[in-house]
Amino acid sequence: MRLALLGCGTVGSEVVRLLHEQSADLAARIGAPLEIAGIAVRRLGRDRGDLPVDEALFTTDPLGLIKRDDVDVVVEVVGGIEPARGWLVEALRAGKSVVTANKALLAEDGPALHDAAAEGGADLYYEASVAGAIPLLRPLRESLHGDRVNRVTGIVNGTTNFILSAMDATGAGFAEALEEATELGYAEADPTADVEGFDAAAKAAILASLAFHTRVTAADVHREGITEVTAADVASAKAMGCTIKLLCIAARGRDAAGRETVSVRVHPAMIPLTHPLASVGDAFNAVFVEAEAAGQLMFYGRGAGGAPTASAVLGDVVAVARNRLAGVRAPSESAYADLAVRPMGEALTRYHISLDVADRPGVLAAVAGVFARHDVSIATVRQGSADGPAGSGDAELVIVTHVAPDAALAATVEELRGLDIVRSVASVLRVEGGA
Repeated sequence: MRLALLGCGTVGSEVVRLLHEQSADLAARIGAPLEIAGIAVRRLGRDRGDLPVDEALFTTDPLGLIKRDDVDVVVEVVGGIEPARGWLVEALRAGKSVVTANKALLAEDGPALHDAAAEGGADLYYEASVAGAIPLLRPLRESLHGDRVNRVTGIVNGTTNFILSAMDATGAGFAEALEEATELGYAEADPTADVEGFDAAAKAAILASLAFHTRVTAADVHREGITEVTAADVASAKAMGCTIKLLCIAARGRDAAGRETVSVRVHPAMIPLTHPLASVGDAFNAVFVEAEAAGQLMFYGRGAGGAPTASAVLGDVVAVARNRLAGVRAPSESAYADLAVRPMGEALTRYHISLDVADRPGVLAAVAGVFARHDVSIATVRQGSADGPAGSGDAELVIVTHVAPDAALAATVEELRGLDIVRSVASVLRVEGGA
């Protein structure tokens, strides 16, 4: 089995190392040796340390490499949308199996890749695109196909989980925790994709597509990042026996007409310390799956890094190589359910709202009236002193709601902002997991 490797950065280099170190075992598992036919890179002559590979294998012509007759499997670890999309479509249509870690491409245009795989009779595997080394996608696409998955809740971005964990442990603000994450190498020089939730949203789309047999793209995912989470929010969560995590949530539901739908969202949320995801700290990932027959399942481990991601890539390489030797292909994409994606406004959520209000009689009744007008039920109210100067006449109200449509909760907050008695809406966070 001969491989074309597209990309030789952090992940690609680890793929090469593992292929070299485990060559005998991999050959035994597959039934044939694995060989690298070529490696496509941007620049030749770059110092690649002690990478165990012949320099003659490097090329700057990825498309030419893909088209070679002696290439059986294409492994893509470059990332990005273009030109990777064109390369992989070309490979799949030519009947060459593809293994990719490209979450952005799968989330934006996964259907085009699946269609090309069907056209060429090739395999498309992408375990490494979500949660690194954690075996997650194959259980969803194979092991749980005899079951009905109702909900998937996950921590799928290590950078944001490290930041929020640091804020919880030290009381630091977002900027300080981000600086620490950058110094330790957990955050990129430009952390936008992580802290604004783009990375998690792409992974949420992939998870929802597999869990609910429905084509879901990143554009279908409601996305919010963690940049607005404050030290005060973290302290308030602690007071409730909660912690704050950036969650991806994909869940079945029904619309007003009773038709089954799916909602997919990414946002920071408070979860109780008793929830299995609450103890997931540092840069680790975890995904909590709820299925009708299997019940609750938890997948946990390192969700990023060269070696963990390369482990997932090679697991897929073994699978597709064995299929090719046997003359079979993996089951094709399962999108038969074709469920409508429910707008965020129709998703059922709970809110934690912190208000700075005037400290005078009738304020609580006025605030409660706003919730009643939008048919939002209040679960708890906590009153304290605001952070303003002593004698300023301000107070703090912390309100946690019962479950309601997100649109009704958002409209409630918007009306609260317009009340004379409300000095400011200090923070708004969703609450998940029964807190």
